[in-house]
Amino acid sequence: MGKPNTWSLDELRGALEHCYAAFEALCADLGDHEWQTQSLCPDWTVRGVVDHVSGIEAVMAGWLPDDAAALPPFERVGGFLADETPYVEKVRGVYELRRRDLAALTDADLARPSWTPVGPGTYGRFLAIRVFDLWVHERDITTPLGRASDDTGVAAQIALAEVENSIGYIVGKKVGLPDGKSLTFDLTGPLTRKIHVAVDGRAAQVDHLDNPDVTVTTDSTTFIQLACGRIDPQAQIDSGAVSWTGDDTLGDSAARNLRFTM
Repeated sequence: MGKPNTWSLDELRGALEHCYAAFEALCADLGDHEWQTQSLCPDWTVRGVVDHVSGIEAVMAGWLPDDAAALPPFERVGGFLADETPYVEKVRGVYELRRRDLAALTDADLARPSWTPVGPGTYGRFLAIRVFDLWVHERDITTPLGRASDDTGVAAQIALAEVENSIGYIVGKKVGLPDGKSLTFDLTGPLTRKIHVAVDGRAAQVDHLDNPDVTVTTDSTTFIQLACGRIDPQAQIDSGAVSWTGDDTLGDSAARNLRFTM
């Protein structure tokens, strides 16, 4: 089952530091034409993606929430974009500030009530969402550029858990699995997982299914990218990256309708 609210301080810190290091390595290695490449986000080039994720981290630098109603200082994004420091150095500076913040965090800080993009929560929940955002956006860059990415580890687990936490909604509302039917997502790696969903009045994740009506097989990265609306389902079906056994109509619907966010 997903555990989006139970990541430890060490797990969150390590995952965020992993994401920062990945973006720093990309920024240091990108050629001029690569910065202008269309990312998987329709409105952003590669540079636009880095502007976005680094700008949000600039917002969070030095900030801790006092309550769940107070917004983070989003006006800092403009300051980050306007800063004329050489770009790669500017990005690295933001992540260095965030590393210092993470080093000073305590378990009590994770429990602080906080605004989050999905409603009132805790600061720990906000940090998990930041991992998800950074992890997905890194692949918004690496996928179109054909660059390798590390799709294992805690950051990937947190990203998958964010999707898994919404799996009832995805299967019930987006896929439209009928009442009385069941479905298993068989994720073959790099994160191996079987995610089971049954509809009994409403779709909900269950611990086990003996004979699901349909089993959809794919890898964990394709699964997350489909759920985030980043890649074309038809292309994944055609390439064999997504396949299914059992009820053909339900399998086809599941493969094509995983998107729940963008």
